[in-house]
Amino acid sequence: MRKSSADLTQGPLLSGIIAYTIPVILTGVLQLLFNAADLVVVGRFCGSISVAAVGACGAVINLLVNLFIGLSVGAGVTVAHGIGANKDEDVRRTVHTAIPLAVICGAVLSVVGIVGAGWILRLMGTPDNVIGLSSTYMRIYFSGIIASTLYNFGGAILRAAGDTKSPLYFLTAAGILNVLLNLFFVIVLKMDVAGVALATALSQVLSAALVIRALMKRDDACRLKLKEIHLYGRQLIKIIRIGFPAGIQGSLFSISNVIIQSSVNSFGSVVMSGNAAAQNIEGFVYISMNSVSQTALNYAGQNHGAGNFERIRKIMLACLGLAFGAGISLGGLSVIFSRPLLSIYITDSDEAIKYGVIRLMYICLPYFLCGIMDVATGMLRGIGSSIAPMFITVAGVCGFRIVWIYTVFRMPQYHSLEILYSSYMISWAVTFLIEAVVFHIMLKKMSSTGKAKIT
Repeated sequence: MRKSSADLTQGPLLSGIIAYTIPVILTGVLQLLFNAADLVVVGRFCGSISVAAVGACGAVINLLVNLFIGLSVGAGVTVAHGIGANKDEDVRRTVHTAIPLAVICGAVLSVVGIVGAGWILRLMGTPDNVIGLSSTYMRIYFSGIIASTLYNFGGAILRAAGDTKSPLYFLTAAGILNVLLNLFFVIVLKMDVAGVALATALSQVLSAALVIRALMKRDDACRLKLKEIHLYGRQLIKIIRIGFPAGIQGSLFSISNVIIQSSVNSFGSVVMSGNAAAQNIEGFVYISMNSVSQTALNYAGQNHGAGNFERIRKIMLACLGLAFGAGISLGGLSVIFSRPLLSIYITDSDEAIKYGVIRLMYICLPYFLCGIMDVATGMLRGIGSSIAPMFITVAGVCGFRIVWIYTVFRMPQYHSLEILYSSYMISWAVTFLIEAVVFHIMLKKMSSTGKAKIT
């Protein structure tokens, strides 16, 4: 079915935002099911050491991938601005620039991930009984990373055009394939973590192929024509100007998580196993709130292009309310049902489950703070400001957590998982407050001048 761009600058706001966000949430949940399927299968058929091995890769993968995924955010915002301003030629050139850029990003990531896997994991202090399996998982995962970058860039374009359902359908197909391949590679072929990594890589190829096909079948300015693929200079510069700071922000954000993962590693493989399972459960809470942030970004992007500044302010308030509600309800449920949920992943260690419960208590309950922080970040990017949220997040999240780890956490009386995890909620609250003030100032200035400005 051919599709044209949806107009996010008109119509009922709250109901429109909810309708837009639900498919984004479901898409994110399916993406998380890739990792969940990995952890559940290895946990049930290979043991807690294999769970720790897969979990140890998460922070590293995010660190390497986030820089380039930030560029996909830049592509999406650039498309949204063009649609809002009715500049079809700008949209067309952005689409045909984004796809080759995705391939280039994936190729670079593939080389870095495959070659540097062992070195990076050793640098993180990954235990000897885990590092071999972790290295195998990372190398196979990064062998298919081009497909992942293609999907993320293509998905960003579709969402900017108002289509949040197609990525959901594509990941449904890819998710089913991932689960089936997981079971076949691990149970039948006895491939352990190599099997789940290979299953993930192959399923990502399917999702990438489907998103490219969808772009080729559109009937608007977002239609992809392979013969017109080209790196257009002006569009490339705008994608980088918006996306590179977002990528730097994501990577530096991940650095603090890598340092935290290294601190978790110092407690041993049992704690690592519980931490990995809890992180996966948290992911389902986080994706619900982060999906609201993606909605905020694209709604703000189109309205920024159209100059609808008062509507942007209303979008901010609606999205903050949705993120708060999702965080409070889902975070609370994850703690109430923490032990049954953790038991899905870990079947051979009650102690590992205990450590997973601790993480959920200290991170999932106040997770709404992360949600409203992400909405503020999305709104700033949507109105064209990517440098401001980068610096705010680097200082408020990354900087704070690193200082916390090397000061408070290193004191013998405070050297505990509880103190380590407390750094999350404090950093979220501080960062949100600063971003909210900056957003108010920037939007007020744009409203008074009547001009949209990229910063």
